[in-house]
Amino acid sequence: MAEFQHARGPGNEPADRLTRQQFLRRAGMGLGAVALSAAGSARGNGVLDHPHVTPKIKRVIYLFNSGGPSQIELFDHKPELNRLHGTELPDSVRRGQRLTTMTGSQSSLPLAGSVFKFKPHGESGNRVSELLPHTSEIADEICIIRSMHTEAINHGPAVTYLQTGSQFPGRPSMGAWLDYGLGTENSDLPAFVVLVTRGKGGQPLLSRLWGSGFLPSKYQGVRFRSGKDPVLYLTNPDGLDAGARRLMLDRLRELHRADGRSGDSLLEARIAQYELAFRMQKSIPEATDFGQEPAHVFEEYGKDSKNPGTYAANCLLARRLAERGVRFIQLYHPGWDQHGNLPGAIRNQCRETDQATAALVKDLKRRGLLEDTLVIWGGEFGRTSYCQGKLTPTNYGRDHHPRCFSMWLAGGGIRGGTTYGRTDPFSYNIDENPVHIHDLQATILQLMGVDHERLSFKYQGRWFRLTDIQGKVIQKILA
Repeated sequence: MAEFQHARGPGNEPADRLTRQQFLRRAGMGLGAVALSAAGSARGNGVLDHPHVTPKIKRVIYLFNSGGPSQIELFDHKPELNRLHGTELPDSVRRGQRLTTMTGSQSSLPLAGSVFKFKPHGESGNRVSELLPHTSEIADEICIIRSMHTEAINHGPAVTYLQTGSQFPGRPSMGAWLDYGLGTENSDLPAFVVLVTRGKGGQPLLSRLWGSGFLPSKYQGVRFRSGKDPVLYLTNPDGLDAGARRLMLDRLRELHRADGRSGDSLLEARIAQYELAFRMQKSIPEATDFGQEPAHVFEEYGKDSKNPGTYAANCLLARRLAERGVRFIQLYHPGWDQHGNLPGAIRNQCRETDQATAALVKDLKRRGLLEDTLVIWGGEFGRTSYCQGKLTPTNYGRDHHPRCFSMWLAGGGIRGGTTYGRTDPFSYNIDENPVHIHDLQATILQLMGVDHERLSFKYQGRWFRLTDIQGKVIQKILA
């Protein structure tokens, strides 16, 4: 375990190093501080000399659908809820649990059954909604967890909880923890990449969700954007070509070594960051260039996959990054916060995501990558079984519901074609095998070969870890 070290700031530098350090720190050379701090160093390995346990996967692709997708419309079929449509939520089911301020003042909490049909799919018989015809085709690959739960009832704390293990800002994200512990498989690309669907509304997504918290900044996620510059400030400024950049970096290294202080870890790390940024000028355009993808791949992912920044294009890019050794790839797709007009809104969300999601899993499997990749699909909480606002036979809304929700996992180390956990007939409480946020995080780390209780970092006098003081591996979903 590594103890936190405070880097020396301006004013602490020895006098004979000041000019050179200031030059290295401040002369961005067109690469930009954001790209440098996020890019990390070409270190190869993380702080762990070897995995705690035998890893079953090499990488994670996390499809985070923010806003709270309704489990009742997608993965948790409740015929009894349909039968009781319009009747009042029983007190024996609610059990005095807190509600949000959006429905806490409603004089009535009428139950709302789903207007969508479910049926079993594949050899496993996993029940999936008609909203997800493409996901239904991979029913035998996925393990549906129907018993997720969280303490957070509002978006900001709930999303932060899933990504960092705490409802309060300031902790490292899951991708940062894995980068810190395991390092990178490709010295020319970041170990942790973030993709956000372009132009989507909904709850704001803040960069701290993929930040490094109190870990060194080199472990934070690198956000790729659509357009000609996937990483900001990475291109050369006008008048500076690649040859001049290479010469400048060579002269900097020569100057550093000639000074007789090649063991200065801070300077070595900064020069390594410049070197990685230089290599990324070639590796990132190559990874994000879809020009060599055959037509059938775009057909499989959907027509939007040719449009950079869409969810479909991000799924295809995630596969390309996985092929190139990126360890943690996080996709964010907002817009699932459906307090009203849920049937219409969720149809649109599924149209945007269903085909590309299934295509990603199929594509990974076809290329032999699924066996050592974990794919995760889910949001920060679920939706209530009662209606928010006016209830009609065909239209309704649902409020936030942290007591139970559904996620699915597929890939290496996971028992595909299974379900885990069970909710009550109202999808309001968990009847069997509850899975807490920290249990999910512990399981992800375990699949990567990391014991969640042993990967920690000392900060302000205390040892921290992703799962804080909780979490247990969900052994029954592991292959």
